[in-house]
Amino acid sequence: MLDFLGSIGHAIMVPLYYAVSFVLVGFHKLFSTFLDPSGGASWVLSIIGLTLTIRAALIPLFVKQIKSSRNMQLIQPKVRELQKKYGHDRERLAQETMKLYKESGTNPFASCLPILLQMPIFLALFRMLDQAAKKGREHGFLTADMAKEFGDSKLFGEIKVSGTFMNADNAGVMVLAAILVLAMTATTFMTQRQLMSKNMPADALSGPYAQQQKLLLYVLPVVFAVGGIAFPIGVLVYWTVSNLWTMCQQFYVIRNNPAPGTPAAAAKEERDREKAARKGLKTPAQLEEERLAAEADAKREEKADTRVQPQRQTKAQRATKSKKKR
Repeated sequence: MLDFLGSIGHAIMVPLYYAVSFVLVGFHKLFSTFLDPSGGASWVLSIIGLTLTIRAALIPLFVKQIKSSRNMQLIQPKVRELQKKYGHDRERLAQETMKLYKESGTNPFASCLPILLQMPIFLALFRMLDQAAKKGREHGFLTADMAKEFGDSKLFGEIKVSGTFMNADNAGVMVLAAILVLAMTATTFMTQRQLMSKNMPADALSGPYAQQQKLLLYVLPVVFAVGGIAFPIGVLVYWTVSNLWTMCQQFYVIRNNPAPGTPAAAAKEERDREKAARKGLKTPAQLEEERLAAEADAKREEKADTRVQPQRQTKAQRATKSKKKR
């Protein structure tokens, strides 16, 4: 059974080794034109280039993640209503919740896609660097000679790119690894905090989804901090740069396309008002308010002008009415 699972894992990882090593080696050849090919700087810059390439390729998934996360926030009041209504019937509650997800175009798992897809790539890079350092083992386009060069490469002449905090052979490795672990942990926390404080409506800050977000806010940084001390410096560089990309990308999206009813949306509306005031224009929100006000005025005028037309009576009805008057 274990051999079978190992075969499946190997079949999955081999294409990733080729893909990761292709990008890594490509950037290394580029940076080797003006840097020492065996130096740590050329390999670290190659890892950064690999990170940026992967994150750029994941932008479409990030857009889906943002949309799904936003929808999850906006439908939380409806989810709570379903919980109150069908709390006694778990099967019906699950059915109605899935129906709500489908109607709103929400995929509760889409918010996890970018990080889930990065994990195999992260594992491939980790194994490549670890085995290059320990065994000089080749992977994909990373030949045995390049693997040994990669594993032995050093920054500032003494900090091995393959070194870890736990197995550091000098203080320089420990200091740089500690800085990168702290940076990785801080960027993870700040990214999640940014999402909760700026781009979540007030009514979405309670309930199961909000509790899940709060749990991730504090648990993920701890997980990365504990695991980070065993990661090679090259892998820490990859993950820290990836976190910085996520934080900046999320900041841009929240600032320019915030979820309705959030502090970020209120801040954007205020910026739009100030910008429009400087140019002597009206913001889309102001134009919409004027349109709605004009429609309301038109309806009131139409209602006031509407007169009830007298109904035409038959001869018998007129005679009956005349007798009643007498």
